[in-house]
Amino acid sequence: MFIATLIAPGTLAGGDISDARDRLAEAGCGPVEAVWIDDGFAADIGFAVTPDAALMALGGAFPGSDVVVQRAAEREKKMLVADMDSTMITVECIDELADYAGIKGQIAEITERAMRGELDFEAALDARVALLEGLDEAAIETCLRERVVIMPGAAALVRTMQARGALTILVSGGFTRFAEPVAANIGFDRAIANRLVIADGALTGKVAKPIVGSHTKLETLLAATAERGLSTEMTLAVGDGANDLAMIERAGLGVAYHAKPIVAAAAAARVDHNNLTALLYAQGIKRADWVGG
Repeated sequence: MFIATLIAPGTLAGGDISDARDRLAEAGCGPVEAVWIDDGFAADIGFAVTPDAALMALGGAFPGSDVVVQRAAEREKKMLVADMDSTMITVECIDELADYAGIKGQIAEITERAMRGELDFEAALDARVALLEGLDEAAIETCLRERVVIMPGAAALVRTMQARGALTILVSGGFTRFAEPVAANIGFDRAIANRLVIADGALTGKVAKPIVGSHTKLETLLAATAERGLSTEMTLAVGDGANDLAMIERAGLGVAYHAKPIVAAAAAARVDHNNLTALLYAQGIKRADWVGG
C-alpha cells in the first residue's frame, strides 16, 4: 500500500480530498477512503499501485498545498538528518556574516550558485571564507544574535520525533559557531559542521579540513543508520541545496524543503508551501501529538 498525504496551511477542504481521490482513480491508482489527520491541514489517501502515477495526478493540482507520496509501511521515521541554513534556520549564515564585513552581495552570489549546483561546494566555501579574512571574531556572536531565526516548525519536528524515539542530527556545510547553538536551541541530539579557523580574535580566512559537504552528509546518514541498526527506509533527510542531494536521495524519505530547482527535481518529496511541520504530517502524526510546537 501507498499513501498520498495532502498538506495545506489550514485551507484543505473536503472538496479537495474528493478531487484528489477522483484524480487518483483516473490515474489507475485505485484509491481507498481518505482519512483526515487534522481537519483543514492534512489528510491521507491510501492506494495500492503506481506511486509515480499518483504524483503526476496530484502534483500541482492543489495550489498552496504540498503532496507527499510514499509507502505506507515504515512511514514513521526513526532518524532525522537535516541541513541547517535555509532549512532549520531562515538564513544562510555565511551571507549574513559577510554583511558585517560589508561584502554580503559578493558572497551571497557565490552561495546561491553553489546551492544550485553550479559550483563545487568545497571550493566555493574556501573562496567565501577567504573573503572574510580579518573579520573580528565578535561578529559571529553578533550575527547569531541579530540574524539567525529558527525556521517555523523546526522545534516541533525535532522534538516530536525525539519523543517518539528518533535520533536527530543537524549536519551543516556552515559553521560550528552557528550550528552548535542552533542545534541546542531546536533540540537536536547531534550537530556536525565546519570549523572556522580563528587567530588573535579574527577570522584567518581558512576553514578546517576536511570540509563538511555532500559526502559528509551522506556518510553521517549511513553511519548513524548502521549505529542504530535501522534500514535506510526508516530515515528522513531534509535540505534545500545541491550539497544535500546525496543524503536526500539515499534516505527513506528525502525531502526538498523550499529548495533549489536541482534539489526539488531530484527529491522523492518536496515541501514548497508549508513549514517544517509538514514532515510530521507526512509521517501521519497529528497536531495533538506534537511536542514543542
